[in-house]
Amino acid sequence: MSITSTATSNRLDIARVISDRLHPKTWIVIVCLAVGWHADQWSGVAWSLVGVVFAAVIPILFIDHGIKKGRWGDRNVGAKRARLLVMAVILASVLTCFALMATLGAPRILIALIASMIVTLAALALITLAWKISVHQAVSAGAVIMLVQTYGAWALCGYSLVAVVGWSRIALRDHTPAQVIAGTILGSAVAAGVFAALR
Repeated sequence: MSITSTATSNRLDIARVISDRLHPKTWIVIVCLAVGWHADQWSGVAWSLVGVVFAAVIPILFIDHGIKKGRWGDRNVGAKRARLLVMAVILASVLTCFALMATLGAPRILIALIASMIVTLAALALITLAWKISVHQAVSAGAVIMLVQTYGAWALCGYSLVAVVGWSRIALRDHTPAQVIAGTILGSAVAAGVFAALR
């Protein structure tokens, strides 16, 4: 194996680790717990775990089930039809979470968080009908902007991780630079607007 091919292989391995470790589910868990703690410390965290179950655990279980059944190859779900199916299931799960939280009296800021997820996911699904926008970027950027609105400007440093995720998606050729940039802008804009309006 040549030096060039070895370097390329190492680069792809690093990109794959980043993409897997900073998967959307990771960002969802982080932002739910962080916002929950800010809302009402341990009581808020308990509420945020409801969000984690419906927005991260149930979706990843569905995706893993699809992998076992051979419906898609990995957790990134690249094929458009499969991607749209996964988005529909996740949207149904998160809508259920929103209904439960609103009915049972969850902290308003957590309801705003879940609403932001719903609007972002709906926008992603519509765009995915025609173009493979980056979900990784939309979720990570949206999470960071909601942390900024919750904890202050210092959380903007989270965008450095968003950039790293974007690099990994391009390096793996799962997305083009345009799809990564579009995902980042959409996630930031939707989360900023919806979260600020409803919190």
